[in-house]
Amino acid sequence: MSIYEAIMLICFGLSWPISIIKSLRTKVVDGKSPLFMIILIAGYSSGLIHKLLYSYDWITFLYILNLVMVSIDLSLYYKYKSRTRT
Repeated sequence: MSIYEAIMLICFGLSWPISIIKSLRTKVVDGKSPLFMIILIAGYSSGLIHKLLYSYDWITFLYILNLVMVSIDLSLYYKYKSRTRT
């Protein structure tokens, strides 16, 4: 377990609830990048697989939490993208 890995995941993880709440309130997803979110999902998935196979500890939960939050944000993007201003 690395405290630096935990800090990184916590810092990244703090931004997703804010983004999700903003999308739910405004139903506007201008400025969001689905490609960026897909890359993050791939990265969190890769970190999660590593944790499950080689280094299972409590930080595994942070990977799962971040993965779920980014996935929710991505699904909100596709739900509300038709409302995006062009």
